[in-house]
Amino acid sequence: MAWFASFPLLDRIYLLAAFLGGLGLVGRLILMFAGGVLDGEGFGVDDHGHDGHLDAGHGFQALSIHGLSSFFLMFGLVGLALSRQGGAVLGVSLPGGIAAGLAALVVIARVFRLAHRLQSSGNLDARAAAGCRGTVYMRIPAGGTGRVTVKIGQRLREMDAVNAAGTELPTGTPVQVLRVEQSLAVVQPLSSTEP
Repeated sequence: MAWFASFPLLDRIYLLAAFLGGLGLVGRLILMFAGGVLDGEGFGVDDHGHDGHLDAGHGFQALSIHGLSSFFLMFGLVGLALSRQGGAVLGVSLPGGIAAGLAALVVIARVFRLAHRLQSSGNLDARAAAGCRGTVYMRIPAGGTGRVTVKIGQRLREMDAVNAAGTELPTGTPVQVLRVEQSLAVVQPLSSTEP
């Protein structure tokens, strides 16, 4: 305590900010490795209209424990360094500390955005099958449900299907998907003259 009291008031403020920011980052790191979840990590509403707890898929928010801890850590460290370096005055160390804290927020936000762009989903949207062609895989009985294989982009997908006309379609019949209703493909047979 005597060591802390030996610093001028401005330096103590910088030290306290750096300590609290570092404590927040270390605590979050420990929770991350332990698998802990910070409820209410994000305050307010994000760009997607979600409020409250946000998972990593939603990216970085400035008003989060991570963002605030980063700001205070950099604000305190840079402010203290500028204050101690040649006795820089308040007019230099305070704006320098604030600029460093904001720079830390910008860098972290960019890293989170880059990481978020690396995510991808292996799921295919069933509605994308509308207009695609396929083949009856399992017979579609009159008024019943069968199965078709449909090529969506470069992927082959198997789907439950019904005939729009309500008639039976035997296995191997070429079909076109008219629409998808609740993951059920509504198909019609292709005429033998269509390519």
